[in-house]
Amino acid sequence: MKVMEKEQQLMKIGLASDHAGFELKEHIRIYLDKRDIPYIDYGAYSNESVNYASFGHRLAEAIEDEEVQMGIAVCGSGNGVNMTLNKHRHIRSALCWNEEIARLARLHNNANVLALPGRFLAPNLSEKMTDIFLNTPFEGGRHQERVDTIPFINH
Repeated sequence: MKVMEKEQQLMKIGLASDHAGFELKEHIRIYLDKRDIPYIDYGAYSNESVNYASFGHRLAEAIEDEEVQMGIAVCGSGNGVNMTLNKHRHIRSALCWNEEIARLARLHNNANVLALPGRFLAPNLSEKMTDIFLNTPFEGGRHQERVDTIPFINH
């Protein structure tokens, strides 16, 4: 099994979407099931209209509380859920639309949430991006110094 190294198999992934991202989130959920990758689905649970922020906050809080270690979030454009997630301390959500950006989000930015534009990605591309995101280690070094300069600002 290519997805996830042995030490990463204990990692649990959090999933979240709104109604526009529901179909792609469901595809990813089934993809994770087939690979025996554990996850918690924080909703949405149908394509009935909902607020993306509600589900983004649930996922961010689960990461902050260490219920899950990483997340995948999907809304129509990916922007709304990504913005919501990045309001939380210790969340580094990356809006990705191709394989190379998903790889660099982990390698250089130590992203812990993969945000996807559900209305614009083919399911097979989301599978490839999920694999890359979950299997790419953070490079550290000069990139750690850069990540450390991203503050959390309380207002």
